[in-house]
Amino acid sequence: MTRETRGTLHLEDARVVKQTAYDGDQFVLRLAAPACAARAQPGNFVHLTCDPAIPMRRPLSLMRADAAQGWIEVLYKVLGPGLHALAARKAGDLVSIIGPIGKPFAVRPERPRPILIGGGVGIPPMVFLAERLRDQRNSRGTHPGGSESQGNRYKPLVLMGSEIPFPFRTRPSAIMVAGMPAATIACMPLLDEWGIASRLATRAGFPGCYEGFVTELADEWLRTLGPPQLAEVELFACGPTPMLAAAAAVARRHGVPCQASLEEFMACAVGGCAGCTVLVRTPEGDAMKRVCVDGPVFDALTVF
Repeated sequence: MTRETRGTLHLEDARVVKQTAYDGDQFVLRLAAPACAARAQPGNFVHLTCDPAIPMRRPLSLMRADAAQGWIEVLYKVLGPGLHALAARKAGDLVSIIGPIGKPFAVRPERPRPILIGGGVGIPPMVFLAERLRDQRNSRGTHPGGSESQGNRYKPLVLMGSEIPFPFRTRPSAIMVAGMPAATIACMPLLDEWGIASRLATRAGFPGCYEGFVTELADEWLRTLGPPQLAEVELFACGPTPMLAAAAAVARRHGVPCQASLEEFMACAVGGCAGCTVLVRTPEGDAMKRVCVDGPVFDALTVF
């Protein structure tokens, strides 16, 4: 069942397709949700019921969406009784979702070197954005006469950080990245298969990963770029608030823009309760904005 709400939000009974468990109590949940999948954009999230006996919904970022096949995927780490109950849902179970919700990321053609930074459960929007960039590249190809299309110009680099095992099996990347520390070779295999470069960072000593915070890796790599290259860079970040603040600081240091998807506790997730407000600097002065509907994506330099 699908029901449209306020002309923009959709209430949908999604069916569990499968759950995949990873180390660290992490799960990837695939749901058959054609209405949501048809409208989903990188940076959107869904508000879902974890179990019929738990009335409070949980906001989860979208990691992937396939409009043609009508499914969406979310990644979550089990924290608290709600997500513990969600982890027990089986294939065929129904999960009520509202979504897609929120303002998505906006990739600009004049910034064809997007750097996607995901930390922990902030990884999903980066995977989704990388997938859309791949789709643009594959669908647009080249213009008649051999000129490069706008989609083909994008050269994304995905940087992910985690202090617990990553929610995928890492392996050395087959894609070279000039200026990357020599020992930093681990990647997300799915991104490698898509032809998108990725590198991993941790302080937990995982093989092939950069030893430090993911924002430190971004800072170190950006220092290898000259002014013409930096003029093509924009950062996109999602993760814990301290990581987003660090990403904004890196953006300021190198004089590049940064979009950040904020993480906040939410009750309604549709703009009614105003429980997820953050202070944002606007041309008219400071203002309180709702993360759920005014965001979750904001210009990071107006928040941090």
